[in-house]
Amino acid sequence: MSKPSDVPAALGYRMPAEWEPHAATWFTWPRPEGISFPAKYEAVPAVYARLIGELAEVEEVNINVWNAEMERGVRELLTKLGTPLTNARFHHFPAYEPWCRDHGPIFLVRERDGRRERAIVDWGYNAWGNKYPPYDLDDAVPQHVAKLRNLPLFSPGIVMEGGSVEVNGRGTLLTTEACLLNPNRNPHLSKPEIEKFLRDYFGVVNVLWLGDGIAGDDTDGHIDDLSRFVNASTIVTAVEEDPGDENHKVLLENLRRLKTLRDQDGHPFRIVGLPMPGKVEHAGQRLPASYANFYIANRKVLVPTYRHANDARALEILQREFPDRKVIGLDSTELIWGLGSFHCITQQEPA
Repeated sequence: MSKPSDVPAALGYRMPAEWEPHAATWFTWPRPEGISFPAKYEAVPAVYARLIGELAEVEEVNINVWNAEMERGVRELLTKLGTPLTNARFHHFPAYEPWCRDHGPIFLVRERDGRRERAIVDWGYNAWGNKYPPYDLDDAVPQHVAKLRNLPLFSPGIVMEGGSVEVNGRGTLLTTEACLLNPNRNPHLSKPEIEKFLRDYFGVVNVLWLGDGIAGDDTDGHIDDLSRFVNASTIVTAVEEDPGDENHKVLLENLRRLKTLRDQDGHPFRIVGLPMPGKVEHAGQRLPASYANFYIANRKVLVPTYRHANDARALEILQREFPDRKVIGLDSTELIWGLGSFHCITQQEPA
C-alpha cells in the first residue's frame, strides 16, 4: 500500500489531455492467432497501415510485437502496403491482443525546475473482467515501456483500463458507472474508494460519472465510445437519433447527465452532440461502432468511419471542434469486428 506522499498526485504528476503535444503513439500489433478478429484478420493490417501512415507524418510510432519473426513480418507487410517506416520503432513486448489503450502504459507528466518530467501508471489489466484469458503478457506491457524509457512506475494494484477514463488536463476526469463499478473489476472497492484512486494516480480533483455504455461493447461501457473532451471545457457526446435503436435511451440519459455536470472550477461544460453510425453488425452481432472513438494526434484527429450516411456529418462536427487540426476519416468497418476502433488500439506518449 502506497503512502499518501508517494502517490503521483502528491508528487505533482497529472495525466495530460490527449490534445497536449505527443512524443509518440503506441500500438500493439494484432496476432493472426489472436482472438480479436475471428475469421477476418486478413482485413485488419491494412487498417493499421493507414492509421500508422497518417500518424508517422506527425509523430513517432511505437509498435509492440511478439518477437523478431513477427517484427520482420509486420515490416514487410507495412512496406508492401506503402507505409513508410522511417518514424516507426518496434519493440519485442509480447501481448496476446492488440488493445493498447487498455493494457498499454498511461503516461503522467509534471513540471519541475523548468523541465517536464514523465512517469507511467501500471494499472492492473484483466481483459475487461476476465472475459478473454490469458492476459498476463498484456498486463506486463507498461512495465516494459517504463524500463525502456527509464521512467518511474506507479502500480496502484487495482484494475483500470485506459479506455474507461477521459481527462481534460485541468483536473477533471469523466468515466462510467457501468465499467468502473462493475464487480468484475474491483469488487472490494466502493465508489468513493475508486474515486480516491483516480485522484491519487491521475492527478485529478473532479471525478464525473456517466451511466451505461453502448450496445455491443464488451468492455462494460468504456467512456471512449460515449463522450470525449475536445478541449478543457467542451465535451462531444454520442447521440442516437433513432428512437427505435437500443442506444437511444442510454445515450439520451448520458446527455442529460452531462448537462448537469460541472468542471473543476464549477463551470458547466459546452456539450456538442455527435451522431451515431446506426446499427453496424457482422454475422448477426451488434458491434460497438461510434465516431467518439477518435484519436487526437499532433496536428491530426483520426476518426473511424463506417460506410454510413452520418460519416460526413461526424467529420464536419469534429473538424469544427478541432480548427487547428486536420480531421481525417478512415474506414473502421473491418476493425470494429474486434469490438474496438482507433482510440482502443492507440495510446499516446506525451512530449
